Amino acid sequence: MKTAVIYWSGTGNTEAMAKAVAEGAGAECFAVSEFSGNVEDYDAIALGCPAMGAEELEESEFEPFFAGIEGKLSGKKIALFGSYGWGDGEWMRQWQDRVTGDGATLVNGEGLIVNETPDDDALASCKALGEALAK
Repeated sequence: MKTAVIYWSGTGNTEAMAKAVAEGAGAECFAVSEFSGNVEDYDAIALGCPAMGAEELEESEFEPFFAGIEGKLSGKKIALFGSYGWGDGEWMRQWQDRVTGDGATLVNGEGLIVNETPDDDALASCKALGEALAK
């Protein structure tokens, strides 16, 4: 199964999560600005983005990227993850709804969120998410 991890990170928290997910999945890991592939070439994709502003996806790079691939997610296995510093996870719930509305299968039925900097337990959860994605 060809798997990719694609993420945006402003502080490094979501990047640390992405690396752990990629390790668990045995997947290629790309910052969204570095991804030049075609999502249609992947069977499974992990997408990572922190909550920004009023609990939204990062709007200058990640949101345009995600909006551009939404029509290509049907039938794919998708894992979502991200960090946050405030709020209650609304951005992740909205993102989950978008992904399932696009016809994708959401790994574990929900996204993985971590408050601030991921600790060892959070990184272990990220690795487990990657393992679940690769199954």
